[in-house]
Amino acid sequence: MTTHNLPRRMRCAFRLSCLLPLLLLANTPQSAHAAPPTEEQLEHATQLREDLRQMIELARDQVFPALVNIHVSTVSYWGGKERKAAATGSGTIISPEGYVVTNQHVTNQGKKFRCTLADKQEITAYLIGEDPLTDLAVIKLDLSELKSPATPLPVAHFGSSEDLTIGDYVMAMGSPHSLSRSVTLGIVSNTERVFASGDDDVEEMELDSGQRTGLFTRWIQHDALIRPGNSGGPLVNLKGEIVGINELGGNGIGFAIPSDLAQQVVDSLIENGEVPRSWIGISIKSIQKTGYERGAIINSIVEGGPADKAGIQPGDLLLRLDGEAVTIRFNEQIPQIMRKIADYAIGTNIQVTCQRGEKTFDATITTAKLTKDRGDETSLRGWGVTAEEITDKLARDMKLPDKAGAMVSGTRSGGPAELAEPALRYGDIIRRIDGETVDSLEGLVDRYREIMDQEELPEYLLIEFDRQGKSQITLIKPKPDDPEDPPRDIRKAWIGIATQPIVEKLARHLNMEDTGFRITRVYPRTTAANTDLKVGDIVMALNGEKFQLKGMQDGGLFQREVKKLGIGDDAVLTVLRDGKSIDIPVKTQQTPWSPAEARRTEDRDFEMNVRNITFFDRDDNQWSPDVKGVIIEQAEGGGWASNGGLQPGDLIQEINGMTIKSRTSYKRAMKKIAKQQPERVVFKVLRGAQTRFQYVEPEWKPELENKADDSEAATETNKE
Repeated sequence: MTTHNLPRRMRCAFRLSCLLPLLLLANTPQSAHAAPPTEEQLEHATQLREDLRQMIELARDQVFPALVNIHVSTVSYWGGKERKAAATGSGTIISPEGYVVTNQHVTNQGKKFRCTLADKQEITAYLIGEDPLTDLAVIKLDLSELKSPATPLPVAHFGSSEDLTIGDYVMAMGSPHSLSRSVTLGIVSNTERVFASGDDDVEEMELDSGQRTGLFTRWIQHDALIRPGNSGGPLVNLKGEIVGINELGGNGIGFAIPSDLAQQVVDSLIENGEVPRSWIGISIKSIQKTGYERGAIINSIVEGGPADKAGIQPGDLLLRLDGEAVTIRFNEQIPQIMRKIADYAIGTNIQVTCQRGEKTFDATITTAKLTKDRGDETSLRGWGVTAEEITDKLARDMKLPDKAGAMVSGTRSGGPAELAEPALRYGDIIRRIDGETVDSLEGLVDRYREIMDQEELPEYLLIEFDRQGKSQITLIKPKPDDPEDPPRDIRKAWIGIATQPIVEKLARHLNMEDTGFRITRVYPRTTAANTDLKVGDIVMALNGEKFQLKGMQDGGLFQREVKKLGIGDDAVLTVLRDGKSIDIPVKTQQTPWSPAEARRTEDRDFEMNVRNITFFDRDDNQWSPDVKGVIIEQAEGGGWASNGGLQPGDLIQEINGMTIKSRTSYKRAMKKIAKQQPERVVFKVLRGAQTRFQYVEPEWKPELENKADDSEAATETNKE
């Protein structure tokens, strides 16, 4: 058979199929008795390798330019706090308009999206829609940010996953670990993978707590290596077509969502922003091991769902669906029938035939809309509460009578909700606040806003909530107490030296007759620095009274004896220097404030605490007196400050160009920031010996909390 009239890719495929035995021969060690390959065989094997390389290159170049690396800024709500973080993933441009397909677990909780294109341009993208049940999402590039908007985008195209067979070569593309784009090659090992539990039921997967996925998916299993960051990237055949969207992987095995399912979902997301689906409230089990020859087992029924209303019961055998015979022999067939049911228009009357015992009966099921598993979330910062919407599934799972109210998803440590008696906790359903009904999450936010907008906040709020079916009440303080500054000792006498105790054993080694204190530091700009005291001197006595150290527990004896003197008193230190005893006069001075006594300020928006610089901070960091600012003492993980790279120990010197000298100027600057609510706040900090600029991006108005933020800013202003 001649091949010169075939297209190049087909010629390569033909040669590959014909000459594969030669390739294997050329790469297999030859035994001592095997005849060496002929020159013609070696030539064919070389050509085969070149053909395969060309096929891979051709397929790669159809998709590789359309790859994007997706950077996501996320906002999540748990532990009573709003938490910002970052995530990365991969995606593929699938249209000239800039639509990009990726995984839903990449875009999940995303508020901002930045995409890096093949030519290194980084541009903004916007969320078009998400479908958690298939773990697919679509975002759209902002084409106005392109350097050359008139230049067409590189676009990749879907192929049919139905054409895949076990053993086909496929390539996984993406940006693993947020690195540059990469390609790995493997083969398809299964085209209809489902995951079953130990009791042979199809297992419901959760990529996010409470959110199912994969109900309609038979994954493509392959061994093209995929790593974290590859999520959402394409699985590509040797024709250069997208045949899957990679979702899971690791340890030499990967799973992709078939392109036939992905394309349908993507089209619906672009058109509707969601995927409308029908639902009848059943789960199905295969007849394998049941003894039945046909049908499918109705494994469970949702109480009050469409099938339940139609009289269907768990254990019934489903025989026909809209006149078509149904037989589910294997788990791999279950996603197909679930997808068929979901594809009916919402509100469709489906005729079913079932068998119960020995009797066969017909029923009509009217489909309902399949609603989302997880609802919206928000945080009420002033009360230290995070809450989420009660969805149909959440109400069913928690056995709630209805969807009224909002569920507490967490409380902040030390916040009003946690300090209440009894404290609110995860799973509580807030029903009323001060006698007014809370019918939804949005209603909770509106009530929060009304209360926090008041000029004079009530001392307490009465919260009525359900906990495991029991109605309870508690009181929370809507205005949390301001954190108290740490207590300060009464100022006493101090001598500006740091010392190390010389106990008896060490004293003997130094040929000393008595114990004492070795000077390790003479603090600059103190009265001690104006004397002849030196590092290495060993203080043996204070005003003629010798120090008798029994052990390391007496390490603070020197300063305790100094504190017995008056501030400004004249004292005499007897020191041992080079074997000689010397009396050195020194005047006492007031004890400087320690870091533990420094005045502090908490910023609830940025979730960080700062304090003033103390004498000892300057000395430890060797800062001159003209170094000003406030020291970050704590930056909550997941808070705006922490996510912006601010760290405990950083010295804040400027905020958006405003000079920070102390806690007073810091509070003034942060008050201005809260009022302006800029998109970006620039902190100039001193970290060690380096000056750094940290860019913090606050999420001032996250979704349902828009109104709440405004009222809280007003409340903070009133406090000042």
